[in-house]
Amino acid sequence: MTLPTTHVSFPAGAVTGESQVLAVHPLADGRYAVVTESTPFHPLDHTWPDQPADHGTLTVDGTELAVVDCLTGAVGPDGGAPLVGAEIPVKRGDEEWSWLVLHVLAADPGDLTGRTAVLSVDAERRAALSASHSGCHLLALALNAALAPRWRKDPGRSDAFGNPDFDSLAMAASVMDTQASTDTYRLGKSLKKKGFTVDATEDFPALADALPALTEAVNARLAAWVAADAPVRIDVPGPELTARRQWHCELPEGGAQIFCGGTHLHHLGELAELRTELRLSEDGAELVAVTSPKRA
Repeated sequence: MTLPTTHVSFPAGAVTGESQVLAVHPLADGRYAVVTESTPFHPLDHTWPDQPADHGTLTVDGTELAVVDCLTGAVGPDGGAPLVGAEIPVKRGDEEWSWLVLHVLAADPGDLTGRTAVLSVDAERRAALSASHSGCHLLALALNAALAPRWRKDPGRSDAFGNPDFDSLAMAASVMDTQASTDTYRLGKSLKKKGFTVDATEDFPALADALPALTEAVNARLAAWVAADAPVRIDVPGPELTARRQWHCELPEGGAQIFCGGTHLHHLGELAELRTELRLSEDGAELVAVTSPKRA
């Protein structure tokens, strides 16, 4: 039997739900994956693993089972056991495949197929990850604005406010945890060919010398956005795990949108503070931004 693509409720902020168990599969590492028809759990995205998986519990007939991990799985048109991570040979969202949220248990729970599971996400962990993820997007927009004067030509890609999209053009890695988001940007030849200036010019100092002022400008913008208590929403075209969702935030400058499959705050007033620290590698090849939210 080919399993249907999992329907998810985490984009709306859900942390609880009930659903029928469709299958239980052993994983290669000795753990077990429970597949349900729908779930509030956010799994690790195997193509862009920036936001860690939700943890929580799965309760069946009064027996509570710890969900210690949550992964994205895929099953081809011929059925079979779900493939995970690098095992998946097709592009995410391939319509001939089923895309599954795998609730990972440490031990074999037995045959739960057909029974109703009560799903409960660790709400405190989710809230912390959502704060980090929203902070990551806000950092991107604030950093783009601060670095806009350093472009000597249009790189061909702009953000929601019309600034050159340094964040997406230079992004090498983005990871987050319950404390902060860490974004690493590559300042290589490709970026410089697109028009980004690292060295000093008549108009501004070298990037290394400008970091304190840039950091101050970015943090001032982040503070203004938090103070404005801007509302946040996720536009969801469908309930499927693979639906292409979009983060929206109504900032004082206007509405901002970024495609995103993660979880987020509902409004920026949920934060007491949001600050970033900018660091340049010794060889000047990478810029790292560590953005830390403090929840209200």
